[in-house]
Amino acid sequence: MSLQRESAARAVRPTRWPIAAVFGLVGSLLVAVIVMAFIWPAATSQPQNLPVGIDGPTDSVTTLHNALAEQDPSPFTLHHVDSRADAVSQIESRDLYGAILLGDDPEVLVSSAASPIAAQALRGVATQLQSQIDAGVKAGLAEQLGAIVGALQSGQRPQLPEGAAPGAAPQFPTVTVTDVVPLSEGDPTGAGLAASVFPLVLGGMLGGILLTLLVQGVVRRLVGLLVFGAAAGALITLVMQTWFGILQGDWLLNAAVNGLGVTATAAFVVGVAALVGPPGIAIGAVVTMFIGNPIAGATMPPQFLPEPWGAIGQGFVPGASATLLRSVMYFPEAATLTQWLVLGAWAVGGVVLALIGHSRNRAELTPPPSQLEPVGDEPESELELARS
Repeated sequence: MSLQRESAARAVRPTRWPIAAVFGLVGSLLVAVIVMAFIWPAATSQPQNLPVGIDGPTDSVTTLHNALAEQDPSPFTLHHVDSRADAVSQIESRDLYGAILLGDDPEVLVSSAASPIAAQALRGVATQLQSQIDAGVKAGLAEQLGAIVGALQSGQRPQLPEGAAPGAAPQFPTVTVTDVVPLSEGDPTGAGLAASVFPLVLGGMLGGILLTLLVQGVVRRLVGLLVFGAAAGALITLVMQTWFGILQGDWLLNAAVNGLGVTATAAFVVGVAALVGPPGIAIGAVVTMFIGNPIAGATMPPQFLPEPWGAIGQGFVPGASATLLRSVMYFPEAATLTQWLVLGAWAVGGVVLALIGHSRNRAELTPPPSQLEPVGDEPESELELARS
C-alpha cells in the first residue's frame, strides 16, 4: 500500500514553477507567431507591379509612364496593347488585370473576377483621369471665355473653336469604366470565393490527420485518401455552387479542382506523418496553414505581397488552388497547366512519402531471418520439443 501511495504522490506532483512559466511563455510565443502569419500579408501588402495594358496617343502614354515612375513602388506595370480587342483578350487570358485606353474616348477596362482589389485600384485611375480632363476643360473654357471677352472689347467678332457649331453645347470627354469579366451574381463582391480558401485548407488538413490516426495500412490509407478527395470535392462544390451560388461554370470541373486541392493537402499530411511519425502532423499543419495559406494571394493579387512571397505562395497548395479555381470559373482562356501541375506534385509527393515511410517502418519491425527460421536441427516449437 505504501508503494502505491508513493507512486500516486509522484503522479500528482505539481509542476515546478519555472517550468510552468516556460510553458506559458512558449504558448504566448506560438500565439504571436500564428497572429503574425495571418496578419503580416495584409499589413505589408500594397498596390504594386500590377500588370495593366496601355494604349493611346504617344504623348499621353509617356506622361502616364512618367507619373508612375515617380511612385515607389509603382502601382502598375504597363504593357502596350495594340487595341481594345487586344486588351480584352489579354484580360480574359489573365495576362493583364485591366487596361487604360487613352484618346478621344478614354476608357478603363477592369476585371472584378480577377481581383476586386485590383479593379478598385483601376477605378481610382479612371476617377483621376476624369478629374484631369475636367480640370483641362475648365482651363480651356476659361481661356476661350477670355478670348471672347477680349474680342468683344476690341469690337471684333469672337471666333468659335474649331469644329464647334454655333449654339451647340460643348462636348466633354467622359472616362468609361467597363468590367470585362464581372463576378457572379451569387458572389458580387468576391468575398465568398476569397473566404472559401481557408476552409478548404483546414478540410484537407483534417482529412489527412484523420486518415493518419484512424486508418492502418498504407494501401488502405491511400484508398481512403482517394475516396476522401473525390467525396470532399463533390460536397464542397455542392455547397458553394448548388446551394450558395458562389461558384459558377462547369460543376464537374469545379469539383475536380476542389477535390484535388484538399487531396493534395491531405496527402502531404499523410506522407510526412508516415515518414517522421506523429510530429509529421504538426509539420504538415505548419507548412499548409501558417506558411502556404497567408501567402496564397486569395484576397489580393499576388503582386501586392512583398517580393518574392507572392510568387512563392503560388507554389503551395492554397495559392495554386485559389488561382486555379478562379481561372476555371471566370477565365476559360487562361493557362492553367502550372496550377494543375503544382497540385498534382503535392498530391503525388505525399503518396511517395507515405510509401517510403511505410517501407521503412516495415523493415524496422521485421525481425532478422535468424529469428524467423529454425537453425540446424533445433525443434521449431515447444510441442515438438516436448515430443522429443
